[in-house]
Amino acid sequence: MNAHWLGAVAATLTTVAFVPQALKTIRTRDTRGISLGMYVIFTIGIVCWFGYGLLLQSWPMIISNAITFLLAATILALKLRYG
Repeated sequence: MNAHWLGAVAATLTTVAFVPQALKTIRTRDTRGISLGMYVIFTIGIVCWFGYGLLLQSWPMIISNAITFLLAATILALKLRYG
């Protein structure tokens, strides 16, 4: 397995890991157990990883972080709205 495929597998797994939390949060609107500080920092970090992926022209990094950003930003928006 070369580095590109390992990165693709890692990107897929870490992105898919957010789907259950996002779906649960969207469905229930319950954000009491979610740390606002953690999601703000995490979402900023994802934007940085996305930018890094752009600089490297790494499609697994770009695509996975774009998707993860959408999921994390959705959860963050719900946290800000519903507390």
